[in-house]
Amino acid sequence: MSIRFGRTELPERQARSLEKAVRCEWLTLGFLAVFIVTVFLVMGNSQAMKAAWIEDLLSLAPPIAFLFAVRIVNRPPTRRYPYGYHRSVGVAHLVAGVALFAMGAFLVVDSASGLFAAEHPSIGSVQLFGNTVWLGWLMMAVMALSIPLPIYLGRVKMSLAEELHDKVLYADADMNKADWMTAVGTIVGVAGIGVGLWWTDAAAALLIASSILRDGVKNMGAAITDLMDTRATTFDSSGPHPLVDRIDGHLRSLPWVLEAGSRVRDQGHVLHVESFIVPRDERVPSLESLEAARDACVGLDWKIQDIVLVPVAALPREVGDSTTGRRSERNR
Repeated sequence: MSIRFGRTELPERQARSLEKAVRCEWLTLGFLAVFIVTVFLVMGNSQAMKAAWIEDLLSLAPPIAFLFAVRIVNRPPTRRYPYGYHRSVGVAHLVAGVALFAMGAFLVVDSASGLFAAEHPSIGSVQLFGNTVWLGWLMMAVMALSIPLPIYLGRVKMSLAEELHDKVLYADADMNKADWMTAVGTIVGVAGIGVGLWWTDAAAALLIASSILRDGVKNMGAAITDLMDTRATTFDSSGPHPLVDRIDGHLRSLPWVLEAGSRVRDQGHVLHVESFIVPRDERVPSLESLEAARDACVGLDWKIQDIVLVPVAALPREVGDSTTGRRSERNR
């Protein structure tokens, strides 16, 4: 059975990666559901535990957004949506980013006010199997148990995000990293209360809140720029997507092409390409030549879903030097 992103049929390797990503996200949701309830039961008056609990609630957003977007993006293009539904990935990315930003900002203010007000949190004791146990031990034990799985899931999702060119999955992998770092910070904060350093709890909560806010700003910014049709970037938004240069390089290698440059939009998983071509000797290429060039570009990578080839006298300024046409004239 073939697996598609819109009308793009995924190669076998990417299809397996998508199935694995879906399984990872369901595993993440199951883990978070159990862990959120457990943390709530042992949270007490610790600000760090409160911040960690809220972060875990927010951690539900990326996997839910990913699973929702994957279902929507499978729909083929229609007359109303001629580019398909790939933008649902960007919308899901934006929703997750806004949620992280809003809650991060709230927690920063809440944690900072507690720190400046010099609030001394108290952690009581509970009866466990007939013994009196300091609640802080349970807090630290729960947080310690939450560390291994997010580390594993984060690494797996990061690899899958690159394979599938999925920025929501990358945001989720980033959240998994924040989750285990939050757990470590919370353990330090609770332990600090135990040895009489009241401020470590508020400081840990502030650190966690700052991490949430940073993730929110990063993901919200990346989602907004993608929706505004910025130049296509890699899955982690670290730089221009290398396929842009591969497309231009292939077109320039054709014997009838003097110069070429492309505008590439990231639709979410797939790329839409407008390639401008300056023909040699100002000869309009044949339909067969254009079709062959288009098919060859689409064959470069599964992510190239749509490509339009436009013969021009000179490249547009945004894809190349505006003097290319004049230089080409002198070089003939």
